[in-house]
Amino acid sequence: MPKVLRQKQRETRAAHVGYARGGENFSPDATDAELIERFLDALWMERGLSDSTLAAYRSDLGALARSLKTSGQSLVAAGPAELMGFLGGFPGASARSTARRLSTIRRFYQYQVREQQRDDDPSVRISAPRLGRSLPTSLSESQVESLLAAPNIEKATGLRDRAMLELLYATGLRVSELVGLTVTQVNLGQGVVRVLGKGGRERLVPLGEDALDWLTRFIRDGRSELLNTQNLDVLFPSARGRVMTRQTFWYAIKRYAKVAGIGTSLSPHTLRHAFATHLLNHGADLRVVQLLLGHSAISTTQIYTHVARARLKDLHSKHHPRG
Repeated sequence: MPKVLRQKQRETRAAHVGYARGGENFSPDATDAELIERFLDALWMERGLSDSTLAAYRSDLGALARSLKTSGQSLVAAGPAELMGFLGGFPGASARSTARRLSTIRRFYQYQVREQQRDDDPSVRISAPRLGRSLPTSLSESQVESLLAAPNIEKATGLRDRAMLELLYATGLRVSELVGLTVTQVNLGQGVVRVLGKGGRERLVPLGEDALDWLTRFIRDGRSELLNTQNLDVLFPSARGRVMTRQTFWYAIKRYAKVAGIGTSLSPHTLRHAFATHLLNHGADLRVVQLLLGHSAISTTQIYTHVARARLKDLHSKHHPRG
């Protein structure tokens, strides 16, 4: 790839993820920084990873480079002992966080070996921590109804939030997909939303009547008030007429959970889990749920069968004469 084009692509990605070379969150030396950027270029070109995923890789590798720098070591020359020291340098870190960092490191050094920057992969003998198969937190159907009814729809922000919650539960979108939706991605006439998911994969998801009604109402009665003369294509603008962040919507869900009297800890992903679980509980095919969620592999979706199976066991014990 021509050097000028590669640099332009880096600048474009950097603008999306808010990264500036030399910033407080990333300060390896020039050689390490170049190695990381070449690696990210390759990931972007070969796998089409999202900006948020690339930012996570950059953060992990930047932290590793800084750790190695304190002992006079570089990324390209690091050994297993230095890598294990880095991974062990996060007191209280969960096994999942450690596994994620190790996965980043492995992919990075596999790329260095492939590019003949190293003869060996120093991460190959480092064992990943054991991860238990955690079941996703979900909600009952009555809890979902209470949550959906929590926003004050007399206000434009409340009407927006009601439409967002309805859409999230009706489609199972990831929160990043939800806040990034544009007006052109929604077809009210056909009742579908065109979603750009991980890796740039596109899928069409039906809205359902309730979500379609609330979305139509918000676009008609609330969206222009929030935009306040701003010319944005974003479907759900913030109270200041800007693009809403994932964190803002997360805080809103927590607030509405309190209003709805839901004691369990919620996140935007909770409604995605409820969407999948309730579909399976009502007889949906696992492959259909996989397509709607945008999972590239059926194995990712299969975790929901455990939730649905628990529900079936509960129904059996309550209603079967010998349950």
